[in-house]
Amino acid sequence: MSANYVHDMTEGNEVSLLVKFSIPMLIGNIFQQFYNLIDSIVVGKFVGAGALAAVGATGSISFLFFSVCLGLSVGVGIIISQYFGAKKEAQVKKAIANSIYVIAFSGIVMSIVGVALARPILQLLKTPPEILDDAVKFLRIVSGGMIAVAAYNAIASILRALGDSKTPLVFLVASCIVNVVLDFIFVLRFGFGVAGTAYATVISQAIAALGCIVFAVLKNPYFKLKEEHLRVDWAIITKCIKIGIPVAAQSSMIALSLVALQSVVNSFGEAAIAAFTATSRIEQLIQQPFNSLGAAISTFAGQNIGANKLNRVKMGYRKSILIIAVFSLAALLAAQFGGRVIMEMFVKDEAVIALGAKAIRITSCMYFPLGMIYITRGLLNGTGDAVYAMVNGFVEVFGRVGFSIVLAMIPAFGVWSVWITTGLTWLITATASVIRYRQGKWKNKSLVMH
Repeated sequence: MSANYVHDMTEGNEVSLLVKFSIPMLIGNIFQQFYNLIDSIVVGKFVGAGALAAVGATGSISFLFFSVCLGLSVGVGIIISQYFGAKKEAQVKKAIANSIYVIAFSGIVMSIVGVALARPILQLLKTPPEILDDAVKFLRIVSGGMIAVAAYNAIASILRALGDSKTPLVFLVASCIVNVVLDFIFVLRFGFGVAGTAYATVISQAIAALGCIVFAVLKNPYFKLKEEHLRVDWAIITKCIKIGIPVAAQSSMIALSLVALQSVVNSFGEAAIAAFTATSRIEQLIQQPFNSLGAAISTFAGQNIGANKLNRVKMGYRKSILIIAVFSLAALLAAQFGGRVIMEMFVKDEAVIALGAKAIRITSCMYFPLGMIYITRGLLNGTGDAVYAMVNGFVEVFGRVGFSIVLAMIPAFGVWSVWITTGLTWLITATASVIRYRQGKWKNKSLVMH
């Protein structure tokens, strides 16, 4: 039974292991993108544009609160993957128990902060008065259910650390379906409006978290915890925080840099905003395979550095580069020759289509560096060099803010400065990541050997 839900990545063909691990995550990521689209349609069509704006106004704040829980979940996964690779079963179980304490505490704290500060934060961000009350209501409900988000991501991260990327996918898909069904029930049937969509989100996340926990306890041998595993271990808790906080800080900084870039986009008018929105959605889809492979290489690197197989970590990284090179080339060709067709899927306005088609051709030249960011960051995180994640975040902030300000001031670049900024930011971030990898400091960052 355990063989189905625990997978040792310290043995076997690297490419096969990475691809098999990545595919369920890729499916889940794409499914979630699809669900987000449906969720927006339900709110916009059946509640109104104001409601959609109110939900959208909370996005960056929700992400910042969520980043703390997500970062700690990543830290938990890294520690457990390394203990698992080192074949330290008792430590894996202790890490699972103590990580639950960390995640539960962070989820409760973020819930309290979100509920208490929803209105002042949204006012600080100059949320329009006509949507403020709805935005506050939505943010408070979603923040109140932050513990469910934290729980699902923690359990999913633990299962992936043990080599199981399929189980989290099953419960993610189930959660998305439940969310859409509840959206229709709460919004159309009961007329709850924005509050209905928030309740649907929280309930579906709670179901996913509970389902994952129950399934893990029943099926995964590492969740068979005894009293000695449940004791508080401050060394493990400290490691969770040491790894998790830099990852959380990185996510927060990237979110802030995107907000800064959006302000530059807004200065170029409605057509530029529409084109940027469309190209951003395309980029999100392009990034999903990179994101999934990055998560795979993180678990792979964690298990293998725990097993002290440094050469295998290097081999996995090299083969990951080949995988993203093939995908990047295919995506580049599609963007260069089919950019206009892709844009026509999103909008009908000729000016926006022309703008977006050229924009895609610009950023597609940097798809390979974009992929390098994900796999190098994944490897560095997995080996325990997560402090660099924060440095990586600073580089992205510097790139998006710095390039956008400088290029926007040069008339020759004009509106294209937005997408040139995106491409150059990917390039310098990838370069910084590869330099860090080649310095080799990750080889001595193992969390289970010290």
